[in-house]
Amino acid sequence: MERAREQAVDGEPGSPAQRPEAAGTALELLVHGVGGATPEEMLNDPRTVRITGDATAAVFRRADDTDAEERPGDPRGGPVREAYVWCNLTSGNGARALWLLLLPFMVVNLAHWMRPASHGHGRTVRLYGLLVRLAGLTLTVLLVAAACEVALDLAAWQCAGTRLCVRNHSWLGFLSPDRPGAGWWSRPGRRLALAALVPAALTTLLWYLSHRTWSAYESQQPLARAAEADEETDGTGLGRPGFWYGRRLVARLRAAHTAAGFLTVAAAVGSPAAHHDRAPGGSAVLETLGGLLNATLVVGGAVVLWVVCRRGRSENRIDHGRDLALVRRLPLGAVALLALTLVYAGWSRPHWRSSGRLAADATFGGLTLVQGLLVIALCVVAHALYRTAPQAVDPGRTADGAPGPRTAMRGFAGPAVAMLGCALGGVMSGGVSQRVADWLDGTRHSIPGPPVLLTWQASAIPPLLVVLLALVVLLARRTWRLRRHEMSAVEREYPGEPRDSARTRRIASTRAMAALTDRAPLIVGVLSSVTLLLGAGALVGALATGDTPSAAARGANGFVHGAAETAQALGSWLIGLGFLLFVTWGRRAYKDPAARRTIGILWDVGTFWPRAAHPFAPPCYAERAVPDLTWRMATWTRATGGRLVLSGHSQGSVLAAAAAWQLKPSVRGRIALLTYGSPLERLYGRWFPAHFGPAALASLHREVACWRNLYRSTDPIGGPVRLPGDCGPEVDREPLKDPLAYGRTDRQPLPAPILGHSDYQADPVFAAERELLLERLLPEVPGQRPR
Repeated sequence: MERAREQAVDGEPGSPAQRPEAAGTALELLVHGVGGATPEEMLNDPRTVRITGDATAAVFRRADDTDAEERPGDPRGGPVREAYVWCNLTSGNGARALWLLLLPFMVVNLAHWMRPASHGHGRTVRLYGLLVRLAGLTLTVLLVAAACEVALDLAAWQCAGTRLCVRNHSWLGFLSPDRPGAGWWSRPGRRLALAALVPAALTTLLWYLSHRTWSAYESQQPLARAAEADEETDGTGLGRPGFWYGRRLVARLRAAHTAAGFLTVAAAVGSPAAHHDRAPGGSAVLETLGGLLNATLVVGGAVVLWVVCRRGRSENRIDHGRDLALVRRLPLGAVALLALTLVYAGWSRPHWRSSGRLAADATFGGLTLVQGLLVIALCVVAHALYRTAPQAVDPGRTADGAPGPRTAMRGFAGPAVAMLGCALGGVMSGGVSQRVADWLDGTRHSIPGPPVLLTWQASAIPPLLVVLLALVVLLARRTWRLRRHEMSAVEREYPGEPRDSARTRRIASTRAMAALTDRAPLIVGVLSSVTLLLGAGALVGALATGDTPSAAARGANGFVHGAAETAQALGSWLIGLGFLLFVTWGRRAYKDPAARRTIGILWDVGTFWPRAAHPFAPPCYAERAVPDLTWRMATWTRATGGRLVLSGHSQGSVLAAAAAWQLKPSVRGRIALLTYGSPLERLYGRWFPAHFGPAALASLHREVACWRNLYRSTDPIGGPVRLPGDCGPEVDREPLKDPLAYGRTDRQPLPAPILGHSDYQADPVFAAERELLLERLLPEVPGQRPR
């Protein structure tokens, strides 16, 4: 009776106590990794039954185990196995590849979570988040400004106002003022007003996708719980009740970014009309109206900045606030202001003619400058956080206690990734503008073309590729040297085997290639630094010369002029080709399973994190998956009181750890954790130290009943957890053999494959380690280790 009351207290109010007949039941909850898996593959049984969930994510069992709780003395032995299948959260039909167009937003959102670990510096942490949110806002403005450049400047202003261009594009004929009997839409302001529907529709689409994906992915209620007296709160924020429920912040940011998009369109339409009205001979009434509209645009922009700066995430509790007035009125106010601007721009101005470019150079130049300053400020804040990081025991620290090399890029990972996100947004914007300009004009130079700054930025791509090629050569050389070292290591690990040089070379090459994952900080650091320098050079060149690189170098010597022409032409084609390859590769990745696994880890890492910096980023699947796992574990332990092994592979191990942190400590202490091919330290611990650093992983090890981690030297994703001291060997097993046999044996009569990141359950060690975990969770043995 007392036991039943205890279980009822651990559960939700009014929940049933455990059934005595199920108290000895053991459960293994399997969570797959990148690329997904079918329940039949995970459970190794063709007959599976969905016991809870829907078509998006669900828990499956073998058909023979559906009533396992009623048969605690099952003679078949072994735990009841359940498979949580979440692959539909990150993959789907080919249309899902369009999410890759939101990649810059996802990258800058990643930068928010890459801050160095810090405790007791709340203001600095909030400043870091604010700078990343501002960088995300500039990306939204940049994307909408690029759409305005294409629709308003290139099509409606330049091409429709040029007779030769209209002759080659008859669909623009009704906008041309040079044709006999020019129509109502031939006035420049009306052309701009009509073309403004394109970027306005883009902004509406982004708002719709953000709202719809939130409803489909991130609207799940986490498991409500109150903090316990012995709960550790300094290890990671992943255990906070409201971490996986960011509804309020996403709604506020969505309203602000949507309003920013509409205000950008309004500024692109109204500024040329206001500039014309301020010229001599303009209408005084229209000039006054234009001044009022511009002032209102400035006020609207200030309100958007206030909303973005005002509030960050609320994680200490589940925030049910809605801010309905702000969320509804801010976008509607921006739409109303855009409508007034369209009416103002479309007013009759008989002497207004379109010529040259719209003032887009100032817009793109200002955005580039602001993004560069934000990244520099982010570097300063990240360095300050890194220097004041808590002096916890860290296997990557030096002898004098200074932060060690395990933290990626010594704390500068967030600013570097933010820089790459801004650069990626610029490349995509410039690529679309360049390709549309070439399509409208060809090689006839009948229109001025895109802004000069975009041409300078495209010309910076060839030098960046040269740097990337040098990095590839350097890494190839290091990999070749590492392979030579690994060949001798392979021979030592398989003694007494007849030597096969091809077999040895293949194993050593797999290990050397797997080690390239640890070189990612070098690549990101060099590319982001070079990108920042080249971007600054492009901005200075565009502002100083006001002309394209080839035209600016016309008076220089032949080599310089030829290099400038080559970089400009090659950069223009590369930026367009890269954009097309980006889209086609993304579509192939969602149709080809092999390609899906190749880029899957990067995509799944990006969409694992909540949308804290950009509301238009792809949806966070973990805001559905983590509550699913938490609810399943809590309800099962409450109903049965049995043993539970949470078994996660690859990205599934990250979901498993995040779900374990969300449990009450009293429940968490009755769960064993088995991870294999896990990037918890190798990827997440290094790049996201504030949430998966050594302190966080050490606290997880202390709070679960027991934890075992398996990995291989041939695995490019998984690795050891690297907990310090005696905890390290207790969690990490020595690397598993891969392949299981060097040559042909009685057990392996055919050549054993090199498994790398896959099929950990094929190794006999997996079953042995799982049994050891289950033994440590026997009912008569306390699950929580003494502290």
